[in-house]
Amino acid sequence: MTMNHNSNTPALEVREISKYFGSVIALSGVSMRLLPGEVMCLLGDNGAGKSTLIKTLSGVHKPDEGEYLVDGRPVSFDSPREALDHGIATVYQDLAMIPLMSVTRNFFLGSEPTAGRSIFKRFNVQRAREIVREELSKMGIDIRDPDQPVGTLSGGERQSVAIARAVYFGAKVLILDEPTSALGVKQAGVVLRYIAQARARGIAVIFITHNPHHAYPIGDKFTILKRGRTLGTFTKRELPREKMIHLMSGGDELERLEHELRGFHDQQADILADAIHEEEELY
Repeated sequence: MTMNHNSNTPALEVREISKYFGSVIALSGVSMRLLPGEVMCLLGDNGAGKSTLIKTLSGVHKPDEGEYLVDGRPVSFDSPREALDHGIATVYQDLAMIPLMSVTRNFFLGSEPTAGRSIFKRFNVQRAREIVREELSKMGIDIRDPDQPVGTLSGGERQSVAIARAVYFGAKVLILDEPTSALGVKQAGVVLRYIAQARARGIAVIFITHNPHHAYPIGDKFTILKRGRTLGTFTKRELPREKMIHLMSGGDELERLEHELRGFHDQQADILADAIHEEEELY
């Protein structure tokens, strides 16, 4: 499928969105904009608000305040299905796949190509296999056998099938929820290559991760979330890797903690030294 976008119009944009759960502020005044063919890395530690933001972008939650735009037009989604109809596809960490079913069946899951008409309509297995091979090949994936159970694939390969599936069904914006978190270095590299393939096809990608070493090689922009607020959106030039790690890990807080611990250690050392001195005087 060919993507037709005005590259100057954000594929997705949120302006000052907030989300509350009772008295709990899950998101507060979050803004970000994402252009077609751009990878935005959304970074933050556990509890930073990443999950709430994903669910808001994908139609699970409605923002309580602020504006949500797709292709420059305001939207309000009542369900993930509506978001998908607007080209917002989310690939969750646990993947909506059935391990014992074939790669082909998992690729289509309810949207299978058919042959024949009316009561004679049937799943066109041959066409489905061709589409799977073709689409995975476009993403740089050479699948051994489209009929093999998806459970026999590696974690990186399963993620890449999910990405290719979303692209085939018309995703303009691809939201990837921690796709590399359970993977080793080599498999994470596989997924990052497929993200690059999606970007090359003009798709806007939001890559959620808490791992700056996975984000930095692939990201065009980096939005850092902390306690439901954004610390800003940065380019690589504005945000060297070390500064990114410092912002994500709450570097100032860690420095304060280190200072406190050093002070505590010095205090304990003084007490010990005094005790030894007193004991020496007794003898």
